[in-house]
Formats: sequence, structure tokens, C-alpha cells
Amino acid sequence: MGSSDALSYAARLSEFPLGPDDVAIDCGANVGEVTEHLAAGGATVYAFEPNPHAFARLKERFARRSHVHCIDRAVLDRVEVVQLFLHQQAEEDPVKWSTGSSVLGFKSNVDQARSVQVEAVDLAAFVLELDREVRLLKLDVEGVECCILNRLIDSGAIARIGTILVETHEKKIPEIREEMAALRTRIAREDLSKIRLDWV
Repeated sequence: MGSSDALSYAARLSEFPLGPDDVAIDCGANVGEVTEHLAAGGATVYAFEPNPHAFARLKERFARRSHVHCIDRAVLDRVEVVQLFLHQQAEEDPVKWSTGSSVLGFKSNVDQARSVQVEAVDLAAFVLELDREVRLLKLDVEGVECCILNRLIDSGAIARIGTILVETHEKKIPEIREEMAALRTRIAREDLSKIRLDWV
């Protein structure tokens, strides 16, 4: 990730200053660029990253910061062991191309023949079990955002989250466009402005 990306994250997150009393969750943390900004003011941050190559960097980066909890799990709408399909170019540089890995085997840039088995957590259940509300949740999980967001809404966990910043992938994954359109309709109908689909 280049310096321009880091600056861009800083600018986007500047409207959400977090302090030691806040909780944030970074889903799809990768090597921790967004996590770094979420944790800067001392907030408790839970950073989920299922790709083992990216997770190793993430864990090393925040090893000395006790308020950052690095969790080597995927996030979904259920607890399950799933296959994480690696990017087609992952053999060239497994960290650089870790951002493209996905639990969706039909995603165009993954190699269906190369995957790792990972555990997934039910994000809604995780939020409901926390002893504090979540001020900010960032969700970038390569195409499975819809099922997670619907579960957060259905379970009532969304009431415990201040703002949700979502990177959607329907432009690059045409198979999820219909599902994403239905979610956008639901968000508008239920006036869930706390879900920001325009973040990236």
C-alpha cells in the first residue's frame, strides 16, 4: 500500500476522531493501514484479518499496543470454517496480493485452486457480546458485505454501532449486484444512514 493510500485513509477517517473510551472494529484489516488510524487516539480496536500472510504483518505491527486486538478470523453472518481463496498473483508476493483474497470462489481475480481454510466469526454476535458500544466499524471483506450487514440489522446489533463504513464490490463482482441493490433499498427504506456505502 502506497503513501497516497495512507494519506487518503487519514483524510477519510478524520471526521471520526476516536479516543481511549471508544471501540472500533476493522473488518478486513489486511496489514493495518486503517487500523493504524483507528488506534491513533488510544481507542480499543478489534482488527480481523483472515489472510495468514497479511495477518502476520498485522500482528507484528501492533504487537506492542495492548489496545489493538488482532484476530486471525474472517467475518461473516455465521460461525463457520470456510475456504479463503487467494489472489491469482499471490505466489509473486503473498502480502501485496493479500488484499484480493476472498471467501467467494467465483470472484474474478482469485485462484480457485489455491485457498486456505480459515475460521469465520458471526460479526453480529461479536458486537452483541462486547461490553461497550462500537463507535466505528469499517467493513471491507471482498464481496460478502451484504450478508453481514443484513445480519447486523436483523439481529439488532446495528443499534450498538455508531457508524459503519463499507467498501462495496459490486462493480468488480457482478454476481453480487442484485443482492447489493436490494440492500441499498433496505437501507433507504429503514433510514439506516449510519451505514455509509459511499466511503470508498
